[in-house]
Amino acid sequence: MNMKKSLLFLVFICLVYSNPLNAQGGLLKKVAGAMKDELLGTGGNSSKQEAEPGCACDQPESVLDMGGKFKLDYKEMDITSMDDGSLLAQDRRSGEFYIVKGGVTQGPYKEGDSRIAGYGDDQGPNGLLTRYKGIITKSGEKYQITMGGNTYGPYAEITQFAVSKSKDKFACLVIENIITTEDEGKKMEEAINNAKSDQERMELAMKFSQQMANKVMEGGGVQNSIPKFITNIPDANFDPMSSQGSFSGDAKYDDILLITYNSIKTLQGKTLFNLTNEMQGSIKLFVNASNTKYAYYNYGTLTFSDKSTLPDCFNPHLEKISGQVYLVYMYYSPKRNAIMQCKIAW
Repeated sequence: MNMKKSLLFLVFICLVYSNPLNAQGGLLKKVAGAMKDELLGTGGNSSKQEAEPGCACDQPESVLDMGGKFKLDYKEMDITSMDDGSLLAQDRRSGEFYIVKGGVTQGPYKEGDSRIAGYGDDQGPNGLLTRYKGIITKSGEKYQITMGGNTYGPYAEITQFAVSKSKDKFACLVIENIITTEDEGKKMEEAINNAKSDQERMELAMKFSQQMANKVMEGGGVQNSIPKFITNIPDANFDPMSSQGSFSGDAKYDDILLITYNSIKTLQGKTLFNLTNEMQGSIKLFVNASNTKYAYYNYGTLTFSDKSTLPDCFNPHLEKISGQVYLVYMYYSPKRNAIMQCKIAW
């Protein structure tokens, strides 16, 4: 106990024992209580520590109990959300992982465990295969898309891939034939840079040009080396050479929308909403089933089209429960020491 707390303790004892009749009431009780808070280190901050965030709802559901059998510290957790609303939580202290899905927590798992494959970063050469397992598969060196009993492809490259929540609709950009891979391009560049003379450099350039021309012809011509729009949604139309935007299967339940820099559109070209300056570049956008309202998520806050907000939340996503679509979000509850979730009929 430091000098300040030692003096406070002595004063506290003197006050209580010098006036025992009044020690339970009035000013003395307040003073003694304040000193007790100071001694215990709880003075003034307890209410802030227990305050629930502004997004807390009246009847939240528990997602992950930090104080239960896992004994986790929220401040020491890295949490990654997935398309389906599930979470991958990592305890930075132990390095162990936990999967939280459907209100059930599984784990702990060690780094490299096959059970956490598909969570977190989906980049890299096998990212599409992992994230869209059973939908995108490898056929030789190319990719195929299988949905609704139909197979699309093969394609040398698939980008902008979006799938609906029920996994019955998809939209993407593809390239059927790549003239040269990144690895091949590096080897060509290295060979030209290492040429001993301008003459050798010219000969190599002509050789590689001829190789690429042959590859273009073998792949069906130049038209198969430019991006193409592929989807199974009726009447959908998107020209990758003249249009811009990204496909989203998360913005509206069981539909795929086109998000441009200033609008939200259907793939049939209908504009649902124009984006305000605040909405542009949002991490997530949501449109309700009747296309009458929207919400956007930025910096931990959900903002709705009626200007209302829900601060201090994370992992907003859409779910369908018993036929009703909900906008679901999560937050950390200091009171419960748990990750909780709320649902808004959407």
